[in-house]
Amino acid sequence: MHSGLRCGLSEAQELLADTGVAGPPLEVVHYYYGQWPTGVGVSKTGRIFTTFPPGFDPNSTFDGSNGRFSVGELKSKDSEVAWPNVELNSPPGGAINYTTNPPTGANYPNYIIAAQSVVIDGLDRAWILDTGRSLTPNGSLVPASVPGGPKLIGIDLSKNDTVFDTIVFSPDVVFPDSYLQDVRFDLRPHLTPSGKGVAYITDSSINTINGLLVVDLGTHEVWRRFDGPSVAPVDQQFNAYIWGTPLLFQPGPTSPTRYLPLGRRLSLSADGEELFFGVAESRMLWSVKTELLRRRDAGSELAAQAGLTTRGQKGVSDGYEVDSNGLLYFGNVEQNAINVYHESNGTASVWVRDPRINWADTLAIAEDGYLYFTVNQLQLSPIIFPGTDRRVKPYGLLRAKLPGNGTKVNLI
Repeated sequence: MHSGLRCGLSEAQELLADTGVAGPPLEVVHYYYGQWPTGVGVSKTGRIFTTFPPGFDPNSTFDGSNGRFSVGELKSKDSEVAWPNVELNSPPGGAINYTTNPPTGANYPNYIIAAQSVVIDGLDRAWILDTGRSLTPNGSLVPASVPGGPKLIGIDLSKNDTVFDTIVFSPDVVFPDSYLQDVRFDLRPHLTPSGKGVAYITDSSINTINGLLVVDLGTHEVWRRFDGPSVAPVDQQFNAYIWGTPLLFQPGPTSPTRYLPLGRRLSLSADGEELFFGVAESRMLWSVKTELLRRRDAGSELAAQAGLTTRGQKGVSDGYEVDSNGLLYFGNVEQNAINVYHESNGTASVWVRDPRINWADTLAIAEDGYLYFTVNQLQLSPIIFPGTDRRVKPYGLLRAKLPGNGTKVNLI
């Protein structure tokens, strides 16, 4: 007969514990010791680009002299350089115009003001999505100067990283409190009369109107869809938990704490016929036929809203990406994981899980068959309650091999 002490120890040792690891092996591609990363893009030749958005971290705001840059290229395991060059990342006088009251974003159309995303299209061209909005040193997000600040900048990687196109957004489609967050490209010629394809962009404004932008890349025409949070119903008191801590939004040093804001992310299906999207304060996945988004007739907005389809639960996620097998991947920040959505049966499951996945932010699939994603501890940043910076450098770029010989989708 066992003693009470020994019996207690035996029972404790037999309890099942969470290993915290599942799925394919993870590789650390890069350590970020300087600025705070979000977006990532990988070219056909393996060049890797990252954005350091000053709209999320005041330490990334260029003030005219501090040498910060909004877009960088990775040069070694732990170093980055301004990309495509220092000049484009250096708006005269800095990213914020302090001559206005209150301060606003700089409105130089030929400079990067505040890049949020960098995405490689099907022709291996890089596109920089510029919000035009930066944080002041005390953490206040300034409104954008429209036009001039918010824009889409195309970089030709095959021609010495030269700018080949700049689409500056007008005040009727992008507003001072808009926050352009994510972008995807479909370059198939039949989509528009211009034959240059389209871009789909999310507006994740936390103040008034958020929605989706559709851009004709040939004519530079832009129109909005799905304005307002009611289009994709969300729980206004949604609360996620990361590492046992509730995720509450701290929008500024003097602002009251709020529930999570509406941060929209998106990805195209492998055939380009459907757009998947979701919001930060919901575990639900949505989709809509892209044909409905491209319509320009009087009933197009109503038709698009009627075409919304719920795809079930996805988890609390940030970045999205679809591979050549039609599998949709997205971060699951509550589970230190990347989830995968199976359209065949409408379910999501964990694909890879690791304690180092502290916040999977932006995902990018490359021609080498790997899924790349940044991990940046967003839940420990000053924009999350209690409003103090609890991040510990370095931040990271990780990758894992896709199943079934999956690779990047090129819609051309």
